[in-house]
Amino acid sequence: MCCSMRPTAVLLIALIGMTPAASAQAGPVPVDTAVLAFAPRVPLPITRRRPARVVVLLEAEERVGNLDAGIEYPFWTFGGQVPGGFLRVRQGDLVEFHLRNHPANRMPHNIDLHAVTGPGGGAASSLAPPGREAVFEFQAAAPGLYVYHCATAPVGMHVANGMYGLMLVEPPGGLRPVNREFYVMQGEFYTDSVFGEPGLRRFSMEKALAERPDYVVFNGEVGALVGPGALTARVGETVRLFFGNAGPNLAASVHLTGEVFDRVFPDGGQTPTVGLQTLSVPPGGAVIAEFAVEVPGTYTLVDHAIFRAFNKGAVGNLRVEGPANPKIYAGRVSEEVYLIEGGVIQTMPTPADSAARALTLTERLDRGRRVYGRTCIACHQANGQGVPGTFPPLAGSDFLNDNPRRAIGIVLNGLTGPVVVKGTTYNAVMPALRLGDDDIAYVLTYVLSQWGNSGAVVSREEVRHARLCPWCDASVPMPR
Repeated sequence: MCCSMRPTAVLLIALIGMTPAASAQAGPVPVDTAVLAFAPRVPLPITRRRPARVVVLLEAEERVGNLDAGIEYPFWTFGGQVPGGFLRVRQGDLVEFHLRNHPANRMPHNIDLHAVTGPGGGAASSLAPPGREAVFEFQAAAPGLYVYHCATAPVGMHVANGMYGLMLVEPPGGLRPVNREFYVMQGEFYTDSVFGEPGLRRFSMEKALAERPDYVVFNGEVGALVGPGALTARVGETVRLFFGNAGPNLAASVHLTGEVFDRVFPDGGQTPTVGLQTLSVPPGGAVIAEFAVEVPGTYTLVDHAIFRAFNKGAVGNLRVEGPANPKIYAGRVSEEVYLIEGGVIQTMPTPADSAARALTLTERLDRGRRVYGRTCIACHQANGQGVPGTFPPLAGSDFLNDNPRRAIGIVLNGLTGPVVVKGTTYNAVMPALRLGDDDIAYVLTYVLSQWGNSGAVVSREEVRHARLCPWCDASVPMPR
């Protein structure tokens, strides 16, 4: 979840003195201190080689945060963020778990840790009303990567509102070293509106029962792993991905475009499988995936139930920097025209317009960037350069800058036939993107603000006018 949802409580794991259960061990209990990490960060590997008594302090917090640019949601969280803090312990540790329910909350909460052997995974012992704290103990007996979530009735509602996270139980010898580790969880949000409609959205039980989420996202927010939030690595490094699927309903099909997962531990277990392309992760499941990055560029992480990626938010980026490696990937060696998804005008679902408060220019540009990332980037590329010979550039485009009003009509209605951009003729297909008036205004304003373009601002009213009067004159200059 974005930075606007920073927790008010600090989550700590502290090792304390021996108990009767630990006193039978020879020598003092090792002392260690750590801080739970929030996605996409992961706590440092455990270096001690003996079990310890570990005390976990975790607070349930209900708070409003960003689901997308201009869209707020009343999340229920562990620690103020979605997903909750990543908990890393060692096999054999005795965990003393303190679950606190913030006094300002309205709902009771508990926790079910899939790593726990015992009734409800701890849920039976951890129910805490607002303003109270529940304490229970368990031994981290089985190594692996496990989901945790709230299990207070109605369980699905607590999970769908964001109460989930991951817990890693390291084997005694630890995991093999890698250069980078990342924490990503997929979750669904069922709202009282449609995807992309601005304003404060709330949970819809009707949609949840029908298993029809408006949003399927990584780390609690559309765009959490793109732009400044993208994962990063360098050529030659090894990466370990801790991926969990909170559900509550849909299985995830995890795919990183342009990479093969070298070693995968299905469902977070101990026996690796090698060379997998797409990972099936059920609701309440987790997977550990390891791979080396050998070629620079931007890789796209998606749920390969692909409309979830580009129309509901389940998309992120891994940016890899470093020297090119033409022996592995030589890049473009020829050009041919290929019309993606057929040669007809196509449409996408239309979000209803909103009467929510007017956004600032900065907020509109941020929202436009997100719309561009899920709708336009595949053809026009992240830097607006397009695909040579196939899709025209938006960067420094005379076709766009000379008549931005014409662009409104193209986004509304699509475009077929040849166009000339910067002296080059293109004859591909632009599908009709049936976005709402706000999103069309935002994305065109964003594009016009980037890559040396004119800086013209497109308003919602201009888009509405073009929608209602498609035959009207479009030659009037746009405001600067």
